[in-house]
Amino acid sequence: MGTTAYLQPSTIAETLELLAQHGDRSRLINGGTDLIIEIERKLRAPQVLIDISRVAALAEIHIDGDSVRLHAGVTHNQVVAHPRLRERAFALVRACWEVGAPQIRNRGTLAGNLVTASPANDTITPLWALGATVTLRSLRGARTLTFPEFFLGVRKTALAADEMLTEIAFDLPSPSARSTFLKLGLRRAQAISVVDVAVVIDYADAHDALVPAPEGLRNIVRANITLGSVAPTIIAAHKAEEWLIGKSLTDDVIVEAGRLAAQSATPIDDVRGTAAYRRDMLRVYVTRALRQLRAGSERAGFPVQPVMLWGRTPGIRLDTGSAASSPVSIPALAAAASPAPIETSVNGKHYSIRSGIEKTLLRFLREDLRLTGTKEGCAEGECGACTVFLDGAAVMSCLVPASRARAAAIVTIEGIDSNGALHPVQRAFVEAGAVQCGYCTPGFVMSGVKLLEEVAAPSRSDIQQAFTGNLCRCTGYTKIVQAMMEAIP
Repeated sequence: MGTTAYLQPSTIAETLELLAQHGDRSRLINGGTDLIIEIERKLRAPQVLIDISRVAALAEIHIDGDSVRLHAGVTHNQVVAHPRLRERAFALVRACWEVGAPQIRNRGTLAGNLVTASPANDTITPLWALGATVTLRSLRGARTLTFPEFFLGVRKTALAADEMLTEIAFDLPSPSARSTFLKLGLRRAQAISVVDVAVVIDYADAHDALVPAPEGLRNIVRANITLGSVAPTIIAAHKAEEWLIGKSLTDDVIVEAGRLAAQSATPIDDVRGTAAYRRDMLRVYVTRALRQLRAGSERAGFPVQPVMLWGRTPGIRLDTGSAASSPVSIPALAAAASPAPIETSVNGKHYSIRSGIEKTLLRFLREDLRLTGTKEGCAEGECGACTVFLDGAAVMSCLVPASRARAAAIVTIEGIDSNGALHPVQRAFVEAGAVQCGYCTPGFVMSGVKLLEEVAAPSRSDIQQAFTGNLCRCTGYTKIVQAMMEAIP
């Protein structure tokens, strides 16, 4: 990765001190699912990386009454798993579920999505519709900004060089409200939005948000419609929102709302679609979202128990934010520079390595530990061939800095056998003929192993969810899914 220093504070106070010291020479990293790619592509060259993934206070979700606070280390999978958010903020939960694949969602954070500030980033759209704010902190103090104040343009925010985003806050919609998020991508998973839409609707006379009322009996008292990937930032469709207030969701009202929303967009032509196509699809998706909310069918297709690939227990307890017990004790790593060796446990074996500190975890495992079973297929978190377990959760090792291995417990494909015997997933892949060229097989096996830890008897749908982050370039997935079905105890 070529950075000159890698610092790992253990508190917010330490982090703010480092930001004040290093300023625009530094970059914060937590999940790293965007930043590592930018560094590898030479789009960014920070002299200092400040890894805040071990700041326990940042991994918390707090809900007090209807007030929600998501701290900066909260991952997409934490949001997906949270029952209260699934009940009352479904648009955000669905958007988080649409991000990447389970391995990405185990590392990627909502705060990182916001700071990257791409208009195609999925979670900004529902948070904007929910009226969220962000809190920015530095040694100079704290300030809270609305989303229109925070987002200044394409990949531009109001965040100063010595500030960090510490918290995202919003109020839960009322129990009678409904919300949803819809996304158009060029494939079913691991897709960047061509357009995306978040809608929050509340009714004056709807007492149960999960049971549709007869058409015509509803009086809309709140309408928030936000649009992604159709302007330099996420935007609100104010004319469509105003049109809906006081009305019921009849077919004519929905069609006009879709037309008005499309007028709000200023899309561009790019490799994912033309401006004309985006504008028309925006109209389609707004009307589709409103029809789903009218019918109460917005949760159709969303799994009752989404696959996380974090095993039997989540890597972070959802309400307290306390780190789950790690097989390796985590010392209070103060702001020490990179020359210290990487002390880590890989496949149950302790290592102390002074080389490879500037690399990704993938290259560190392959080149410095000579564990070549983990493959590099894309180095961008797209193919899953580099899947490993980091402190119990499946992650893409190409998007993790090697120094994050300090005091961590890592498992690679070489470590899943039992006393030299193949793991049941490995054996099933052989017997079902699921191994083709074999290059992607380690990643599929790792995802399959973690799935069986998490779900005792996974369904075919569970298996398909688990493999959304794993690509096979040889042919289809029939034999791979069949192998997983045969591996179920």
